[in-house]
Amino acid sequence: MKRQILFISDGTGITAETLGHSLMTQFPGVDFEERRYAFIDTAEKAEELRQQLLQQPGDDRLILLTVANQDIRKTLLDLPGQVLDIFSFAVSWMSKALGQAPEQHVGHAHGMVDPKAYQRRIDAINYALTFDDGLGRDYAEADVILVGVSRSGKTPTCLYLALHFGVKAANYPLTENDFDSMNLPSMLAPWKDKLFGLSIDPFRLAQIREARKPGSSYAKLNTCRMEVQFAERLFKRYRIPFLNTTETSIEEISAKILSVLKLEKPLY
Repeated sequence: MKRQILFISDGTGITAETLGHSLMTQFPGVDFEERRYAFIDTAEKAEELRQQLLQQPGDDRLILLTVANQDIRKTLLDLPGQVLDIFSFAVSWMSKALGQAPEQHVGHAHGMVDPKAYQRRIDAINYALTFDDGLGRDYAEADVILVGVSRSGKTPTCLYLALHFGVKAANYPLTENDFDSMNLPSMLAPWKDKLFGLSIDPFRLAQIREARKPGSSYAKLNTCRMEVQFAERLFKRYRIPFLNTTETSIEEISAKILSVLKLEKPLY
């Protein structure tokens, strides 16, 4: 079963897309074809998009809409398909709860609400890049240090934690030297309470590595199986909390890390 799903916004479209992806996971049997239309922030752009979509078959398409301006929204609500007007629904609920009418601000959903929080995110992103893949030596400022074999998802998780939560996340790749000794690397020992391990299914790891370095010993299944096995033994030996990332999204991995290490840092 294939269905087209559109994310339409007067801003980046991130809000609609994030909600859409969460909803899509509940319907694994559907093959979704995604399209995002961002910055539809004038009546002219809205009408142009409406005319474009009217010329395409799609009465069964799904449309997630996040548009603040009522006139622009009215044009887009006339699109062929099943429309979910997210912004209107949420604003109506909040207006009723607060007992006051909303003001229309196009594209402000991702504005800089708190300059300090924004700066914290920037600092955290810079930190994640500086301390990526074992770079850097002093983890005193780290909120979390992700540990795992190469290609287990450490870097993207660090960047996600930094971008969305302002968490300073470093990561350290486990190598053959670490497995030979089966001791916690000396540079990590002082920061044991900040460690969180990432593991992965060896078959999936082999696929990822094969795409990166085809035909290498690095990508062989036996190598991957051995590395994952040793990594998990190390985690258990030092009681480092860890998570298998094979079928887990970055969002879920990050939420688990925040919860286990109690790193919740509301930005807004």
